[in-house]
Amino acid sequence: MKDSMILDYANLYTPREIIFPGTVVVEEGRIVYAGQMDNAPRVQGQRLDLRGKQLIPGLMDVHVHGGHNITFGNMEHLEEDLRSYSGWVVENGVTGYLTSITHATAEGLVEMVGAYADLMEHGVPGAEPLGIHLEGPFINVNKKGAQNPDWIRDPDPDEALACIKAGRGWVKQVTMAPELPNAHEVARIYRRAGVVVAVAHSTADYQTALKAFAGDWTHITHTFNAMEGLHHRDPGMIGAVLESDQLTAELIADTIHVHPGAMKVLVRMLGTDRVVLITDAMEAAGLPDGEYALLGHKVMVKDGAARLQDGTLAGSAALLNQCVANVHREVGVPLLDAVKMATLNPARAMGFVSRLGSIEVGKDASLTVVDENMHVYLTMVRGSIEFNRL
Repeated sequence: MKDSMILDYANLYTPREIIFPGTVVVEEGRIVYAGQMDNAPRVQGQRLDLRGKQLIPGLMDVHVHGGHNITFGNMEHLEEDLRSYSGWVVENGVTGYLTSITHATAEGLVEMVGAYADLMEHGVPGAEPLGIHLEGPFINVNKKGAQNPDWIRDPDPDEALACIKAGRGWVKQVTMAPELPNAHEVARIYRRAGVVVAVAHSTADYQTALKAFAGDWTHITHTFNAMEGLHHRDPGMIGAVLESDQLTAELIADTIHVHPGAMKVLVRMLGTDRVVLITDAMEAAGLPDGEYALLGHKVMVKDGAARLQDGTLAGSAALLNQCVANVHREVGVPLLDAVKMATLNPARAMGFVSRLGSIEVGKDASLTVVDENMHVYLTMVRGSIEFNRL
C-alpha cells in the first residue's frame, strides 16, 4: 500500500462493538483495514494518534434545511450556500446530508431540483451532499408547522414525474401526507423511482396510517411532530408508528421538539436499529439566539428554540452531534447505539449503506473523531481531512 493514512489507538466504533486499541487504515479514500491494532497491516503514511478519543462513522443528517446563516433553496446563490454549508457542518462531525427543500410553485421546485442535481454531480469540498429531501409541497395545510401555507398543494403526478426527471437520481426522500387526494398514486411514482416516501405534516388517523405503511410509505419524518398523537381510544399516527415492525422513524433529539420521556418510548418500541436522528435545522443552527428566517417566515430563536411569531416551532437550531449526546445522556441509550442512530440507521433508511454508515473494509473513509461527550476533533470525508483540531 502507498499513501495510506493510519488512525491508531482509537476507541473504534464498529456496528457491533467498540474495539480498543483500534486502528483504521485508509487508502485512496476507502477503508482497507479496521480492527485491533495488533493485527493492522504495516504500511507507510500519515499516522494519527487517537488515544483517548472515539473513532466513529461520519454523522449523516438526512433532514436539514440549513445552518450557520444558510438556508437551502435560495436560487440566487445556490452553489455558494451549498459550499459554505458543507464547509461549516464538518465542524459538527457531519460527513453527509440531504438538502431539505420545497418551493412556492411546481415550476420553481423542478428548476431547483435540477440545479441541485447539477451541483451534487460535480461535488463540493467538505461534507458530502448526498441528495435532496422534498419536505412538501404535498402536505396537509392543517399540520403545516412552519411551512408556508401558500406553498402547499395536493399531490400531482405530473409534478412528481418532473421532479424525478430533473433530479436524475438525486431526489432521495419525499415527505407526503397520505390522506390527500392522489397521495397513493404519487407515492407509488416516487417509490418506483427509488425515492423513500415518508409521512408527516399529516392529519391521517390510525387506519389511514396503517394503509400507508402497508403501501409505499416506509419512513416517518420528525416523529411526534406535525402528526396525530396517541390516545387510548384513538391511536392516531403515533399509535400506528409505535406498533410497526419495519418503519424507520426520524427523531429531533434536541429535547425541545420531543420530551426525553417520549424519546424513550420511541426507542423502546422501535429499538435502536430503526430510529434515525436528524436536526431539521434551519439557518440559526450554530449561531446565537436572535431573529432569522425560514420559508418566508420570521423566526425568533430564544434559548435554542426556533419559533414563529405565533409560537409554532420552526425547525430547530440543533447540531447533530449534540442530538447524539442528548440521546445518550437524556434517554440512556449506550453511546455505541446512539452513534448508530446518526450513522448506520440513516444510511440504511436512505440507501447509502453499501458505502457509508459504518466503519468496515471497503466503505468510504468518511469518519469522525469525538470524545465521550460528542465534541468533535476531526472529520474526514472520503479520506480527506476536512476539519481537524486534534
